[in-house]
Amino acid sequence: MFNAVLLTQSDGKTHAAVVALNDDALPPDGDVLVAIDYSTINYKDGLAITGKAPVVRSWPMVAGIDGAGTVLASKHAAWRPGERVVLNGYGVGETHWGCLAQKARLRGDWLVKLPERFSSRDAMIIGTAGYTAMLSVMALERSGVVPHHGDVLVTGASGGVGSVAVALLSSLGYRVVASTGKLHEAEYLQVLGAAEVIDRRLLSEPGKPLQKERWAAVVDSVGSHTLVNAIAQLRYGGVATACGLAQGMDFPANMAPFILRGVTLHGIDSVMAPRELREEAWQRLAHDLEPQKLGGMSHDVGLADAIVVAQRIVRGEIHGRVVVDVNR
Repeated sequence: MFNAVLLTQSDGKTHAAVVALNDDALPPDGDVLVAIDYSTINYKDGLAITGKAPVVRSWPMVAGIDGAGTVLASKHAAWRPGERVVLNGYGVGETHWGCLAQKARLRGDWLVKLPERFSSRDAMIIGTAGYTAMLSVMALERSGVVPHHGDVLVTGASGGVGSVAVALLSSLGYRVVASTGKLHEAEYLQVLGAAEVIDRRLLSEPGKPLQKERWAAVVDSVGSHTLVNAIAQLRYGGVATACGLAQGMDFPANMAPFILRGVTLHGIDSVMAPRELREEAWQRLAHDLEPQKLGGMSHDVGLADAIVVAQRIVRGEIHGRVVVDVNR
């Protein structure tokens, strides 16, 4: 038996509970059995657990798009018992049972070897949010953005993606401007490396198609008007990455910044990113993310607390990362 956050649906409503399940209930299509040490609560997990968005596509579902732990048994050639692994995305927690549980049966092709530098807990402080932030930074680098080009704006900076993006970019020498609706957390963002903190209201309302050029690059996890305004403020040849939709999925923009300033918008997909890119991202995280910044951006809860935390993260009450000790 093992404990898990199980989601069920009745009358169109999502119900979440921590329940004890038999090992026989685990999905038969996985070829690696993993003892999960830690999971986390991402914004997508919050939406799934609360039912605020149609994240879950198969019922019942064990929640949790992230997990880190140790291989217990494997039918996959790449993995052996005792190896430490991390899992992000691939529809886990949406169409395949996830990692807010003490055990998960996963496909070996989805797993990445956990870098030696990180514990399972470290990996979940980073989680999909941090891994997505790293993919965003790598996209900026591939587009030729370097620190001397100018300020990099990070929107939703007090959230999971934003927190890690601020820490990574500052460690790599960029001057980071953090946009947040939680100005009382300015000190937290400055400790992570933000040189300046601005109110998200400066970006969140409809604005002109072309505005004063300010940013060399943007890492956006908010979407909607915030992303549109950030792009309108990009310098000539600037680059924006988009990986989230906390404000909305709409994109009420026009072509002016793209044609008149030659800016670029990169979409960042963390869910189905190829394994080679995932491995590169995790190795870069091990190399570029300053370990002392991890502790300041997270707090731990037990599995029984995950449902309440999911509700809070959807309401925007959580900063940084929430690590879930599934054995607590």
